[in-house]
Amino acid sequence: MAAPARSATTAICSLRALRKQYDRSFSTSLLRLASEGDSDQPPKFTPPTKPVIIDKTKGDVPVRRFVSPEFIPPRQRTNPLKFAIERIDMIQRRNILNIPEFYVGSILSVTMSDSHATEKTNRFVGICIRRSGKGLGATFVLRNIIDGQGVEICYELYNPRVQQVELLKLEKRLDDNLMYLRDALPEYSTVDFNMKPVLPPVSGDVPINKLKVKMKPKPWSKRWERPKYKVLGIRSDLCLSAEQMEEAQKWAKPWVEYDMLKEYDTSALEESLWQEVQKGTSK
Repeated sequence: MAAPARSATTAICSLRALRKQYDRSFSTSLLRLASEGDSDQPPKFTPPTKPVIIDKTKGDVPVRRFVSPEFIPPRQRTNPLKFAIERIDMIQRRNILNIPEFYVGSILSVTMSDSHATEKTNRFVGICIRRSGKGLGATFVLRNIIDGQGVEICYELYNPRVQQVELLKLEKRLDDNLMYLRDALPEYSTVDFNMKPVLPPVSGDVPINKLKVKMKPKPWSKRWERPKYKVLGIRSDLCLSAEQMEEAQKWAKPWVEYDMLKEYDTSALEESLWQEVQKGTSK
């Protein structure tokens, strides 16, 4: 008797659940028909959410390692103790002042203390056209066009008067020296002082700006067309004739690139310097 009673109870519960589901679907259908009858417009289409595709085959992209060039000693007879002491001072300075990663071609904003200025500070924005010097004597040059006049300021990277070095745009150029912008059109050196910073990529390669500039008519400050300058960012076809290009090639020294004594592999040195800088700045 217990088994028939249990089956009867289960059947009654199933009938009640079906009845509730039928009533709910019937009421929903009535409401939908009522809403459609009130307005002649079709129901608004809601697009589905876009799927997020995650490529699990690719691992995490490693963070780009950068060793500032002033940490690498020149290839000549140097005093190792001198550079070791200077590196300690440079790392201590970097713990106080945030010096970002930048290259020739990047746009920077530098704020320095100036006792003669109204607010006791002086801010300059420009494109980096040259980096030079080693150790504490490292310098970089910023160039901008102000009121139609080219202005260049050479900053000492570890000068105590430097209060802030802000990176506005991180990029490289085709050349490691952009001093030829002095002889180029002013539009290639003009930077807005109110430019907002562009977020640089943390990983991957630094973007390279392959822009080639148009030069002013000659004379120039240097003979940039000669091969010894290895300039790639000039539109030579617009400012030089075929005869001038042929004359410039007479000064070429094609054997120099095969000189093994000029090779300077700094990969192992950069790795040790990077670890030393990271250890010093993480304290």
